[in-house]
Amino acid sequence: MKAVITVIGKDMVGILAKVATACAEANANVLEVSQSVLEDYFAMIMLVDISKLGVDLAGLTASIERAVPEMTVHVMHEDIFNSMHRI
Repeated sequence: MKAVITVIGKDMVGILAKVATACAEANANVLEVSQSVLEDYFAMIMLVDISKLGVDLAGLTASIERAVPEMTVHVMHEDIFNSMHRI
């Protein structure tokens, strides 16, 4: 099982490290990361393996939000993500 995590907000030092640490603490394995900085804005999409997750997705979301409170964070199970993006 996988989940898609998006993080968006003003750029600052350590965003990737903080989010990755929150994922590791919840036992979510980061599989892929794409990030971009546009002027002062940071955007990141992560694909994580949640098959051994130690909390539910709401708990993972809360952990990431605590790690980067100034950012907008969304965590979505891959099944929901795929359903939303089918033609």
